[in-house]
Amino acid sequence: MQKLDILVIAVHPDDAELGCSGTLLKHVALGHKVGMVDLTQGELGSRGSAEIRLQEATQAAEILGLSARENLQLADGFFKNDKEHQLKVIAAIRKYQPDIVITNAYYDRHPDHGRACELVTDSVFLSGLRKIETYEDGQLQKEWRPNLLLHFIQDQYIKPDFIVDITAHWDKKIECIRAYGSQFYNPEWKEEHQTYISGQDFYPIVEGRAREFGKVIGARFGEGFLSKRILGVDNLMNLR
Repeated sequence: MQKLDILVIAVHPDDAELGCSGTLLKHVALGHKVGMVDLTQGELGSRGSAEIRLQEATQAAEILGLSARENLQLADGFFKNDKEHQLKVIAAIRKYQPDIVITNAYYDRHPDHGRACELVTDSVFLSGLRKIETYEDGQLQKEWRPNLLLHFIQDQYIKPDFIVDITAHWDKKIECIRAYGSQFYNPEWKEEHQTYISGQDFYPIVEGRAREFGKVIGARFGEGFLSKRILGVDNLMNLR
């Protein structure tokens, strides 16, 4: 078990980089331990392969300064929110014992995103039930329920419950995204099949969303998050 402060559980390699890497970079810089679990290898993507995306995810993890990153190798496009899959996610949560879990939004352009949200949401709760048994290296894991479950906003616009100022980490966020050279605009892949995210116009879309969220809080760039429960603060002066 490697105790983490924040664990991102996202369905595809590169989802978290697009949705919340600025926030992760910010918290790593603050000294927090951050890790990531990718549910699938993104093997159904039109470009690249599972092997290439693993290499890219490893490179992105180094840029992010993650304390851990692993892939559960669930079936891209075909995983379900059922007992078999929940037990795998529960085992990952118990392995890292995060205080905060961040996952995909409630719904999005890609149907895997909303389904992953449901899988992780249910698994976060079930992970706290001691009568559900999971094992790591043959050892019974202790039950664990994170204090907070959040959802990053990716392609489709959803009004955020709060926004994080990521201005100081914007350039490095873009570096994390560019690590996925098979997926996003890359002149070396210009002869490959073109997709919605591989064109030159996609980076301005990502920047536009970040500027829109940043504007709301008086910052240059921001990332928006969702929470299904009301969040509390202990100091009004920290709000803006």
